[in-house]
Amino acid sequence: MKLIAPTDLIFLLGESREHPMHVGGLQLFQPPEDAGLDFLRESYQAMLAQQDVQPTFRKHPAFFGGITNVAWTFDRDVELDYHLRRSALPSPGRVRDLLEMTSRLHSSLLDRHRPLWEAHLIEGLDDGRFAVYLKFHHALIDGVSALRLMQRSLAADPADRTVRLPWTLAPRRHKRASPSVLDMLGEAAGSVAALAPSTFSLARAALLEQQLTLPFRAPKTMFNVRIGGARRCAAQSYSLERIKNIKRAAGVTVNDVVLAMCAGALRAYLIEASALPDSPLIAMVPVNLRTERDAEGGGNMVGTFLCNLATHLDDPAKRLETIHHSMLDNKEIFAQLPRVEQLALSALMTGGLAFALIPGFVATAPPPFNIVISNVPGMREPRYFQGARLDGNYPLSIALDGQALNITMTNNGDNMDFGLVGCRRSVPHLQRLLGHLEAALKDLERGVGV
Repeated sequence: MKLIAPTDLIFLLGESREHPMHVGGLQLFQPPEDAGLDFLRESYQAMLAQQDVQPTFRKHPAFFGGITNVAWTFDRDVELDYHLRRSALPSPGRVRDLLEMTSRLHSSLLDRHRPLWEAHLIEGLDDGRFAVYLKFHHALIDGVSALRLMQRSLAADPADRTVRLPWTLAPRRHKRASPSVLDMLGEAAGSVAALAPSTFSLARAALLEQQLTLPFRAPKTMFNVRIGGARRCAAQSYSLERIKNIKRAAGVTVNDVVLAMCAGALRAYLIEASALPDSPLIAMVPVNLRTERDAEGGGNMVGTFLCNLATHLDDPAKRLETIHHSMLDNKEIFAQLPRVEQLALSALMTGGLAFALIPGFVATAPPPFNIVISNVPGMREPRYFQGARLDGNYPLSIALDGQALNITMTNNGDNMDFGLVGCRRSVPHLQRLLGHLEAALKDLERGVGV
């Protein structure tokens, strides 16, 4: 057994039927040209044959009578045909049907008496493609680590038919040794020693220079309400080259452009619902704090910025400029802090989510921020599984009380793949946001003269 880390414990304690705490991903594959009628059945059997499941994917909370969430227990034998499932879409097998199935799968809780993950091989799409939906409890692994493992499970060469699966891959070993307890204590002591001067400069930047975006300054929106347990998922790919063209023309980052796409789409969606607030929406933007050495470890190591989305501005170019400066100001503050203090500041930024557990808080208090928008580094080159080309890779995250909508994206070859997750009741017609994202991309192109 192994004690559950405090950051991982948060996701276990915060879970309920209304708040599933898993992250997921939907991958679309084009079968190879030599695929026969039994390609998916044979692939499924080959996946079941991979019995060397790594410790991260063998663990679940231990139960001591009525007490749990103290330590992990590790199953010696994992029932793979429970965790890995084969499904088929009803006719006519449209992408819309796939997303409806994904929405139901993403709404259900993982069984805490078993390792906290599932994988679904889904066939029946009318265009001949197949899909894989995976979900992992956020206490088990964070999105960056899950995506890195998924990347390693895919081949760069379509002729490589070796079966690799995320749950069978051991973390990569690096030449540099892991830090010892003394190393970690030294790092913490150094951070504590630097805390007083950095806290002074942090307070000056936040309060006097207004360089740091602070929580609880966001307007109330239709997304900042209590939610139910049912989810709706939407997914779409957009040209990465178009996004990069805007980046170059405006002198900003790719992440600035995708945030501006989201801002434009949210503005149009809220105007359509007659619900756009006068003040700009604020997004919580997770940032990876892992080093290359621990990039595939389990658990969570994520920092956060708060970004002004400038949804009160009609001009898309000015909106992009405001977003760029908001992110730049926050980055300058974080760059001055050791990693321990970066994590502490991030906890301050996101800590307001815990207040949603207080009865009546979501309905009466201003939200700490309006939405979570996350850009997870992805794959630059085409990838294959059993010779099947990865066409789409759509990350799917978590909706919470007070945060009824989540937008996550990742680069996949020539595309930027967006995955949207919303409370089915609180965010009606979620799929309309996909059209608004395309319209926002066109507006940005016109706005910066591309």
